[in-house]
Amino acid sequence: MVWTTIRLYAPLTDNDIETLHAGDRILLNGYVYTARDEAHRRLVELIDNGRPLPKKLDLNGAIIFYVGPTPARPGKIIGSAGPTTAARMDKYAITLMEHSGIKGMIGKGERSHEFRDACKRYKNIYFAATGGVAAFLSKYIKSSEIVLYEDLGAEAIHKLKIVDFPVIVVNDIFGRDFYEIGRKNHSTSIQDILNTLT
Repeated sequence: MVWTTIRLYAPLTDNDIETLHAGDRILLNGYVYTARDEAHRRLVELIDNGRPLPKKLDLNGAIIFYVGPTPARPGKIIGSAGPTTAARMDKYAITLMEHSGIKGMIGKGERSHEFRDACKRYKNIYFAATGGVAAFLSKYIKSSEIVLYEDLGAEAIHKLKIVDFPVIVVNDIFGRDFYEIGRKNHSTSIQDILNTLT
């Protein structure tokens, strides 16, 4: 695999997404929205009831970051901000892809086959951020404001300005999955080593 690093700017366009491939290393820039389980549930409930999404959210080409930032310490913009397990959002993500105009999501871990098929259908990208380094990732966040569902506390929807935020493309619009590619390459390497020992 050839590693490339791409500097990308949100909101994303279809042209942006068509150039991305599973395994690409990305430095994301621009504004992203945070949302976890309860915020997703509320947005999808609006859609299911035929109601418009809140005007405070401009989701056309937007990226959703699955994170619940911890409170900022004095003098800081934000607390720790690491990705949460993305699979929990699978039951909502496809509806949001279809009805909101979002084009990307940031989380950690694998997604369902249904989600991956929807990425192809609606031209969406799933990025993974590194888990366990939330304090490190918060250094790439330059502003933070709550825009919706303040009652959810840390899980309210925030609008974050990010600069060169490091992520990897996991699911692209061609149906590829970076975790599967990694496992296949690893098993091939192990077999090559075993072959040299026999």
